[in-house]
Amino acid sequence: MTEKATARAHPIQGLVKYHGMRDEELRLPYHDSISLCTAPTATTTTVEWQPDASEDTYVIGGEAVDGRAAERINMVVDHVRELAGVDAAVRLESENSFPSNIGFGSSSSGFAAAALALTEAAGLDLSLPEVSTVARRGSSSAARSVTGAYSRLDAGLNDEDCRSHRLDVGVSEDGFDPEEDLRIVAAHVPAYKETEEAHREAAASHMMQARTAHVQDQLVEMTDALRAGDFDRIFETAEHDSLSLTATTMTGPAGWVYWQPETIAVFNAVRELREEGVPVYFSTDTGASVYVNTLADHAEEVESRIAEIGIDTDIWEVGGPARVLDESDALF
Repeated sequence: MTEKATARAHPIQGLVKYHGMRDEELRLPYHDSISLCTAPTATTTTVEWQPDASEDTYVIGGEAVDGRAAERINMVVDHVRELAGVDAAVRLESENSFPSNIGFGSSSSGFAAAALALTEAAGLDLSLPEVSTVARRGSSSAARSVTGAYSRLDAGLNDEDCRSHRLDVGVSEDGFDPEEDLRIVAAHVPAYKETEEAHREAAASHMMQARTAHVQDQLVEMTDALRAGDFDRIFETAEHDSLSLTATTMTGPAGWVYWQPETIAVFNAVRELREEGVPVYFSTDTGASVYVNTLADHAEEVESRIAEIGIDTDIWEVGGPARVLDESDALF
């Protein structure tokens, strides 16, 4: 056992998303899901197994973690203890390079980096799909963050079936490479969101059954579009899936509306740009912030238009899988 390790993972943008879990403890989703990782946004996490310490300590962004957030970390830590036969306390520190809890997938990169660092420090020799089953216990989306780029989490009732794998993507006839040529204009709309509650709201919605049936077609369409490298099909499908997911979440018992006026303004700006001939589509996960997907040649034009709304923006690319870093990159 190496005892200490540092890992880095990129957050995800959902393309065909999921809400609702058949098992909240193991975080087993009702259906498959597909996402891409965004970069340079990342979470860096250092962990150290400390046999002489009396209790686990978790720090994120310089602040101690307790309550439900600590419980979710415990699920990952305890699973690694079980796999490795370790009974030592652990120290975990984590930092994000981007805002948390506004809809940009911080829990996905956070649990992915933690899972990889924990398994590495415990001396476990696991493939990335195997690590994804560890990360999934903190966040199902984290499983896809582990395998990176364009990845799919398969639904299942056990770790052999419910794990993530990276998808093969093709290059279109006009030369579009989904891994190299995509640019994501991140439209920051600060509004706190709670993904766990969204899962419960969606599962209780009268639209959940229709969503679960419809998403199967979305998955087939997205997989084929990625294989063909078809920009319009990929991101038109993602745009439609965002609306479907949100409709399901917003029709739960609480009638929870998490979009903000700025969110709708971004949607309208994207549609205006598209009418002008710009290849661009919007996408949201759970939250008010928006991913605006376009081609590299149009990224600055799109960012400029979105910035006119009066919100912060960034331009991101597709990120790779989670990876172990050198000792010199440790946070402590």
